[in-house]
This record gives sequence, C-alpha cells and structure tokens, in this order.
Amino acid sequence: MKKLKSFFLITLSAAFMLTSCGGGNSKKGGGTKRFTSKTGWKPNDQKGWFFTGKQQKQKGWPGMVYVEGGTFTMGLVKDDVMHDWNNTPHRMQVSSFFMGETEITNYEYREYVTWLKFVFPPSDPNYKDIYTGALPDTLVWNNKLSRNDFAETYFRSPEYDYYPVVGVTWLQASRYCDWLTDRANEKALMDKGVLPKDYYTNESNNQGGNAFNLDKYKANDADLDGLLDKNKLQKSTGIKTTNTRIAAANRNASAGLVEKFRLPTEVEWEFAALGQQKNRVYNLTKGKEPEVDKLKGTKGRNKGMYLENFKMGAGDYSGVPGWKNDGAPTTSDVKQFPSNDLGIYGMFGNVAEWTADVYRPIIDEEASDFNYYRGNVTRSTEKNADGTYKKVEDNTVKYDTLADGRLVYKGLPGQYAREVTSDDRNFRDGDFQSSLDAGYGREQDSTNADYNMYNANRKKFIVDAKGRVILQKDPVSRTTRISDEVRVVKGGSWLDTAYWLDPGQRRFKDETRAFGWIGFRVAQDAKSQGKGRTKR
Repeated sequence: MKKLKSFFLITLSAAFMLTSCGGGNSKKGGGTKRFTSKTGWKPNDQKGWFFTGKQQKQKGWPGMVYVEGGTFTMGLVKDDVMHDWNNTPHRMQVSSFFMGETEITNYEYREYVTWLKFVFPPSDPNYKDIYTGALPDTLVWNNKLSRNDFAETYFRSPEYDYYPVVGVTWLQASRYCDWLTDRANEKALMDKGVLPKDYYTNESNNQGGNAFNLDKYKANDADLDGLLDKNKLQKSTGIKTTNTRIAAANRNASAGLVEKFRLPTEVEWEFAALGQQKNRVYNLTKGKEPEVDKLKGTKGRNKGMYLENFKMGAGDYSGVPGWKNDGAPTTSDVKQFPSNDLGIYGMFGNVAEWTADVYRPIIDEEASDFNYYRGNVTRSTEKNADGTYKKVEDNTVKYDTLADGRLVYKGLPGQYAREVTSDDRNFRDGDFQSSLDAGYGREQDSTNADYNMYNANRKKFIVDAKGRVILQKDPVSRTTRISDEVRVVKGGSWLDTAYWLDPGQRRFKDETRAFGWIGFRVAQDAKSQGKGRTKR
C-alpha cells in the first residue's frame, strides 16, 4: 500500500513538473491586444514619430456583398457532353472578397461615360477618343435577319436603367473598374469633409488632368493642395501630431480608403455563384448539385416558375403568352429574379459575365491552388529625371484598339504613367518553357523571349482614307483562337440554353470584342471577418 502511495505521489509530482516546465507559459491567443513596439512606443503615441493610422471597421461599399473565403471544388460535377475537358474538378482555396450584388447596369455605366464627357469633352482634339472609346457598342443588338430597336433605345432609355449593360468589351470593363475606384474614394473623402462639398458644382474643378484621382492623393500631389482640408484629413487618418514633417512622412494613403474595384477572377466568380457557405452541415458541404436541377421554384408564388433568365429551346425565350416561363425575351432587370443564398443576383442567367482571367484550357492547380488567377501583369509607376512621378499629359495618352476600330484609353490625363515590368499571362502555358521545343534541352534566351506556342490570329489594323481604323484579316492559316488576349466568360445568358447555367462551365472571348449577351460585375479584396476558427 505504501509503495502504491509512493508511486502515486511520484507520478503526480512528475506531471506537475512537466506542466510547469512545458506548458506553464502557454497563452490563449485570439489576436494582438495592447501592443507595444520593440522600441518601447505604443501605437499612435502623439509624442512619437510613427503613426499607423486608424484601424477601420470593414464594411461593404454600397451594392457590394461580402463573400467569406474557403475551400471548394471548382469545375463541373456532371458529364462533359461538349468534350471540352477544360473544367475538370479541382480543389481550390479562395480568400474572402466582396462581390457586386448585381451586374453593372446601364445607369451605372452611363454615369461613367457622362463623367468622361464632362471632364474630357470630345470637342477637344486631345480628348476626342476618350469618350467615344468608352461607349458600349450598341450595334451588338443588330441581327441581319431580325428586327430589333434595342440599338437605339437599350443603353440610353431610362426604362432600361436597371438592366445590365452589354456591348462592353473586357478592356472597357477593366477601365470602368479603375474609374470606379477613383470616384468611390472621391465620394468617401467628400463625405468626410476632406474634399469640399461643392467639388462638382464649382466650375473650376474637374477640367481635364486636374480631376481627382487616387494616384495624386496617395502621393500627396501638389495638384490637390488647394482642394484637401488638411485638418480633417489628419483627423480622418488618426495622425495626432503638430509636427508637419512627421505628419507628411506618416500619411498612410491606404488608411480609410475604399478598396480597389476590379473584375472578379474566375475562381471567385464560381465560388460566389455556388454560395456554398449556406449549403453545409457544420464543416461539410452537402454536395454540389448541377444548377439545371434548381431552375424552377418549389414553393410559394414561385412554385413551378423558372427562376433564371435563359433560353428554353429553339424559338422559346420567354414562354407562351399568358403563361410565360421567365417572362424575359432578352435581358431583364438585374433584380428581376431571386438572388442566391449570399444575396447575389443574376449569377445563372440574364447575361454572361467577363472575368479577369486569361483563358487556358487547363487550370494549373499544381502551380497554384490558392486564389488561382492567370493574367498577372506587373506595372510600375514611371518617374521623371528629377525623381517625381511622370503623369499622363493631354498629348501623351496611350490607347488600345478595339475590334471595331475604336480606341480605348490606357490611362487618363492626370494619372501617373505606368510601364510593364513583368507579364505572366502565358506562364507555364504558352511560354517557351511550356513548349515541346524546350523539351530538347534548349533554354529560354533572347531568341525566344517573345515565344508563344499558341498559333493564334495576329491582329493588324490599317487607317483608311476616312481616318477609320479597320481590323485586317490574318492571311496566315491558324490552328487556335487561344492567345493572351482572350478572357474567361462565366455564366449563362438570355441567349443560352440551360447547359451554360452551371457555374462550372467556362468559355472564352476576345477582350477587344463586345457582345449583346455579355456584361460584367465588380469585385473588391476583403479581409476575413470573424475571429479565426469557427466551431464545428
């Protein structure tokens, strides 16, 4: 008995010693609180020299929906009847982001082109292509064997204000995102009193290159000195110092700003369309059902009714009179049909949508299974000889050429000029190292630096006697349409049958061409909400 008691005491003592030595300093975690720097200073001490700015509570901009990131199966879960083999299932991880509640509407896009016309009037020879190059191509509605008046009414008429804008190329949609970033931040600063309330009613503002943009705001550009209320700016950024040099050195241009708008990536678009956050039991998703199985309502006023805008069959876009299927022969109001479980409208019909990605037949999950995106092009801001940032001037605007011959600006006057420093659009699929030629032991060098293994059409434009830019036909026999200028299109449209409504489907179109069945929506980066892990 004494031996048993001795053994018990020894075991208890050993356990106590192990706990003391190995786990006595263990702390709960849960995030940083009451931080003090290794220098001994606490954050934003008004007696010090470093200010990190106020931490902003994350909230969505109007019209944006928060999508919590996670892992999911990207691709098709049914037979590939078209035998494209470009959407086989892949396990992917997506970071949290904000997604547009709806596609960009005619109203919102008219805001954009009206602003361009107001700030850069096309009557000025320096600006003549800025406004016209941003306009949608309304001729996409024309059909040689169909009567259709939408070419004259769809974009301009108030009756279609809240219908999705179409006839917009990928390049135009990308420029819209850049413009929206500037205007959203401009409005946020006006609401805070940093920019004056009469910013738009004052005739002297917004004339060409003197308009507000984020480039100038971030760089403390002298162009904005007379516009910004320095006291309210300092208060909004949380810099508590009377030393002007310290205030200038610490101004964190990202503090309190609206996150940059952009086109969603393909993987983000598909993840948001599925809305699997609501389709789970604890930490397991219930399954990924083909969208075609959920086209009709099952209860209430929607029972038996189609809940998406798509083509039912040959010659059937809306159903018979008096008992219509979806009731929309072409596009419909962006909120005509119910949203998905996340509150996002129109992900399965109405119009297909541009995504940010360059198209390739294969998703290279071996190279990346986290926030997958093909299309990275790194640009750096150009500088003058004196070290100042180089601006786009009225006479130095550069343009891309659309398929219809119009020019679309690369950067607006007043923005900072940028140059490409790295282009990874064809990384591991199109570059020399991914070709059969590299398999013979050849290394990449100056002779094959511009190599592209896809034998796609080469674009060539001429200017005719009337000054019109015309795309020429490529006389060389080509074997593919895949190039670095084609972008992924996701979702079905009013012109598509149910086959294309599955979020896993993918196709591609030329970034310089516009279509009457393709629109777009915007996205923003977001940090994950909540406090780390969730209960199972």
